[in-house]
Amino acid sequence: MILSLSLALIMSLIAGSICEKIKLPKNVGMILTGILLGPFVLNLFDEKLLSISGELRKIALIVILLKAGLALDLKDLIKVGRPAILLSFLPATFEIIGYSIFAKFIFDIPLVEAALMGTVLSAVSPAVVVPRMVNLIENKIGTEKAIPQMILAGASMDDIFVIVLFSTFLGLAQNNSFNYMELLKIPVSIIMGIVVGVIFGIVLCNIFEYKFKNSNYIRNTTKVIIILATSFFLVSLEDIVKDYIAISGLLAVLSMAITIRIKSPDIVVGRLSEKFGKIWIGAELILFVLVGAAVDIRFTFNSGIGVVIVIAIALVFRTLGVILSTANTGLTLQERIFCTYSYLPKATVQAAIGTVPLSMGINSGDIILSVAVVGILLTAPIGAFLIDRTAMKVLEQS
Repeated sequence: MILSLSLALIMSLIAGSICEKIKLPKNVGMILTGILLGPFVLNLFDEKLLSISGELRKIALIVILLKAGLALDLKDLIKVGRPAILLSFLPATFEIIGYSIFAKFIFDIPLVEAALMGTVLSAVSPAVVVPRMVNLIENKIGTEKAIPQMILAGASMDDIFVIVLFSTFLGLAQNNSFNYMELLKIPVSIIMGIVVGVIFGIVLCNIFEYKFKNSNYIRNTTKVIIILATSFFLVSLEDIVKDYIAISGLLAVLSMAITIRIKSPDIVVGRLSEKFGKIWIGAELILFVLVGAAVDIRFTFNSGIGVVIVIAIALVFRTLGVILSTANTGLTLQERIFCTYSYLPKATVQAAIGTVPLSMGINSGDIILSVAVVGILLTAPIGAFLIDRTAMKVLEQS
């Protein structure tokens, strides 16, 4: 496994540098490295590494969400409350409708399985979007109108909405039974995630402050370890209590980080954010390489032009959802267009759940996986490229 990690880190750094030289996002090189070294091409990764791939990807997401929370100003978030809430479900809903109509027609599959395909594909990738929005916030680009804050918050809740719908439609495709109670998990999961995160954030801040007042100062490096350990617990808590109540562990992590930002001195927040930024340098490599390793490239070559057509049509539906979500917000047309392609990238969720319908024996599982793979390969590079190349031109710098 150590050799696999060595290959992953070195090759992804080289590939990322090459992509930057040719004006592509370095994440593209990292994903391609994962595809090349992964089990479906050269198969150079140790099975032990692949077996914990999901956990490692989750750890990397935790790191960037902590950094995002420490960068988010709650006042800015409140200022854009309505569009942030709409972005958390409206674009995904429109995209699912697009797949439900056109995937059924193009692939001649049942409506339920077409909708299931939509839930697999409609989640925006926090791995691609969140780091870019954090970078914009830190450089005060677009923050006057709270554009990156709005996209960051919406993208964080978008995944919860989609994953719950995915579970619902998967059950419907298997058993022909629709569980309406599953839909209640969406608001419950969001509310409980925020509440639990705020509580843990307050507790940690009180502990740090108590130690400081009693001349037993906790070093910032130690605080980072404590915050990371607490975040791991919050994400694990989601699985521990899932039979009793729905909690979004990742949203709890984000809420905890925002609470720590509010209750801590600016100098402490700055140092913590800097340390998490350094951790992210390594975590980013692992995250995108393992996302690439989860992509079964074989399905891409068997896909046909129909897959690309249905993805393009569904993205048009998604764009309409983003346009409606940002209506009457005071944003210029260019800024609203920026929001639309910031909501394009697919990667993390699709890599995690794209294989599930096939493994569960759904008839169109192979088609769903093909669309998921092509969706990642098309939207992650294009979305990342557009964000990186246009942010400075489209958004105002404070």
